[in-house]
Amino acid sequence: MEDIYQRLTKKLLDHNEQLSAGQARTWVEHLWEDFEVTRAKSGREYQGSEVTESIVGKWIEQYGPYLHQYEATNMKFHKLNQRNDYLTH
Repeated sequence: MEDIYQRLTKKLLDHNEQLSAGQARTWVEHLWEDFEVTRAKSGREYQGSEVTESIVGKWIEQYGPYLHQYEATNMKFHKLNQRNDYLTH
C-alpha cells in the first residue's frame, strides 16, 4: 500500500508544484479514503486497490493542478492546503 501512496503522491507533485510533499500525501490519502468509503456506502462490491488507484490517478490528472486552490467547506478537508508542518519538495 505504501508503494501505491508514494506513486500517487509523486504523480500529484508532478501535476502541482504548489503543494508540499506532505500536503500531496495527505491529499492522496483523503482521495483514496473518500473513494473507498463512498463506494462502500453505495453498496458496491470491493474491487481491489487497483481500481481505487486508477480512479485516484484519474482525479489527480484532472484536478491535481488545482488542488492548492481548494477552499474546504467540509471540516475533514479544512487543513489540506495549510502550509504548517509541511516540507516542500
